[in-house]
Amino acid sequence: MKISILTLFPEMFDILNYSIMGRAQKNSLVSIDVHNIRDFSMDKHKKVDDYPYGGGAGMVMCAQPIVDCLEYVKKINKGKVIFLGPRGKTFDQEIAKSLCCEKELIFLCGHYEGIDERVYNYIDQEISLGDFVLTGGEMACIPLVDSICRLIPGVLSKNESFQEESFYNGLLEYPQYTRPEVFRGEKVPEVLLSGHHDNIRKWRRKQSLIITKVKRPDMFKRITLSKEDKKLLKDD
Repeated sequence: MKISILTLFPEMFDILNYSIMGRAQKNSLVSIDVHNIRDFSMDKHKKVDDYPYGGGAGMVMCAQPIVDCLEYVKKINKGKVIFLGPRGKTFDQEIAKSLCCEKELIFLCGHYEGIDERVYNYIDQEISLGDFVLTGGEMACIPLVDSICRLIPGVLSKNESFQEESFYNGLLEYPQYTRPEVFRGEKVPEVLLSGHHDNIRKWRRKQSLIITKVKRPDMFKRITLSKEDKKLLKDD
């Protein structure tokens, strides 16, 4: 997948050069290029924002440098343009699974009080990270890119499989344990030491159901319970 990111702070995306994302780029599974919107400003001081018409607090990002940057990037990346903003649908695992199938994507990071409304003419999709305020779109873009790319085949090793992670199947993940077997008097559940794969599978499924029901009842309501799920919960 080819990803282009448009931002006022390119250095913030250095984090994507490490860990799983760094390995994905090294293995040519993901290509990420970052473009500084300020480089496209026609102002001699490279100014990219101005006061809003009609008055009000804060500054607004100007249309010209954003659109010129987008048009430049479109020459090397034909993907849909995604803006990280408050009007968009809240990002979730279903959106991640949908976007991971794209071959190319362009992310536009806003800043200050937002972008000139006319920039929306060049945006294909707006996504929000949630109902809270961030300093800029960069803060939202990083987790989105990571969440999308980890679903690309080959990005995760078999030991890092995403299919049992929280949210992937609409449930929170089951509890995990590692050595030592006993820590400060608390022992690892016997079923995990049994070697009985089907019993372990059922235990994990049951724990995921219970944890989701308690911690995220909103998610639990959206789950279609199988006959086995109902039996597991009944046996609780």
